[in-house]
Amino acid sequence: MNIGLSSIPSPVAPSPSPSPSPSPSPSVDPGTLPQTHVLPRPDDPMFQAGVQDLWQAIVQDNPSIALPFFFPKSAYLQVKAISNASADYQNRLIDWYDLDIHAAHKLLGSHASAAQFVKVSVPTSQAVWIKPGVEYNKGSYYRLYGTRLTYQINGVTKSFGIFSLISWRGEWYCVHLGPSVRSSNVGIVYNAQ
Repeated sequence: MNIGLSSIPSPVAPSPSPSPSPSPSPSVDPGTLPQTHVLPRPDDPMFQAGVQDLWQAIVQDNPSIALPFFFPKSAYLQVKAISNASADYQNRLIDWYDLDIHAAHKLLGSHASAAQFVKVSVPTSQAVWIKPGVEYNKGSYYRLYGTRLTYQINGVTKSFGIFSLISWRGEWYCVHLGPSVRSSNVGIVYNAQ
């Protein structure tokens, strides 16, 4: 493509635009890069795509669809100061995520395929920057409670919570769909209404 000088915008009065996402391209594992102190935006296209993946995973009862929306393992290994963080990630966090997706699918019932996503509500103002030494961490991130998915099924509006989102490089990821503490290895739909 040939661009002449007349088509280059003038630097005198640029139009305001949103800040570019600090996230790498999808081909780069974001967890291999260092954390940033950027507060994620709920209108970010990557976040919105992740929420849609989560919704489809629930509707189709297929947790693998929602794995890209889950906090990256490589980032978890950078953040957590626990023994065998890799096993904890797979055997607790991912297992619970899968179980919670199955539980949410069961909540939708026999009409799951007719359920329609309405919106995700993200209370960004409630995000807290978690410092090393808190929550068994050696690294920092934003943590957010209170996110809700709203949907309609058979003309009735319902919702359920995402227990917690955490940030990595300016993006929100799910780390606990259901509660972060539970007495048994079962799926839980958090705060269904």
